[in-house]
Amino acid sequence: MTTDEKYMRAAIVQAEKARAIGEVPIGCVIVYEDKIIARGYNRRTIDKNVLSHAEINAIKKACKRIGDWRLEGCTMYVTLEPCPMCAGAIVQARIPRVVIGCMNQKAGCAGSILDMLHEDRFNHQVETETGVLGEECSLMMKNFFKELREKKKQKLEEANTP
Repeated sequence: MTTDEKYMRAAIVQAEKARAIGEVPIGCVIVYEDKIIARGYNRRTIDKNVLSHAEINAIKKACKRIGDWRLEGCTMYVTLEPCPMCAGAIVQARIPRVVIGCMNQKAGCAGSILDMLHEDRFNHQVETETGVLGEECSLMMKNFFKELREKKKQKLEEANTP
């Protein structure tokens, strides 16, 4: 197992925490000097807060741990390609490297829709590695949404049954 796979596994554990509470299974860890300094998972629905993405939650914890808003020297591992808000936070925090499990064709801003992490007009660009444990991360998302659709269908059927 590579170092990137080791830390992506830790991000997957965080994603599973999100799934366990009914949230979209997205997880994130931030590593500094080969140690996990922050963990985060998606909590938007539970927190009733659009800002409660896995990456934002982890960035807040990492900043507190480091004692600075700059996360230079850190690597972020995230199971799903960051959205525009999270990609912006990554750039603003000066995170030099992000490892992504699977890409997000509907909202991804590390290459799928936009590529905010490599925008040379910004004062910071991010080295990215994509597809680390990608099949596992993608399957986790697909299964979550499949189960969600099945639950909605079952509720509709129950509501329409006399």
